Amino acid sequence: MNRPVISLLLSGTLLMGAASMAHAALPETATLYMNPECGCCHEYARQLEERDVTVTLIDDVEIGKIKQQVGLPYGKGSCHTILMGDYAIEGHVPFEAVETLFEQRPTIGGIGLAGMPIGTPGMPGPKQDDWEVYQFTDRQPMPFMTR
Repeated sequence: MNRPVISLLLSGTLLMGAASMAHAALPETATLYMNPECGCCHEYARQLEERDVTVTLIDDVEIGKIKQQVGLPYGKGSCHTILMGDYAIEGHVPFEAVETLFEQRPTIGGIGLAGMPIGTPGMPGPKQDDWEVYQFTDRQPMPFMTR
């Protein structure tokens, strides 16, 4: 083989490996705590499973206690809380932020998106505003990402 062909093959292999690594950054399992009547939580779980994450749904616990246990900041809650890897993920966090969390692995308790913004994963409708994803540790929120 000549050098240009070898370089092209090597470049393609490296690019494919990098794409696989980004996807592989997510843990294999997650536990989603939710209200049993919430349909958008099921949709978020389905979209997470499309990313090869096995999701266990728990709808028979007091979700407020889960939010307290993970150190969620007051007033920053949403309809569901996910425990995934070493982190808590609160609400309909865009998957780009979830992937960034597991690529960077910062020393925090988790990330979240307050409320249930239209157009986020699991919520119907087109995106209307920027989404302010926050990070938190011990009930203290700080900016993480704007999308």
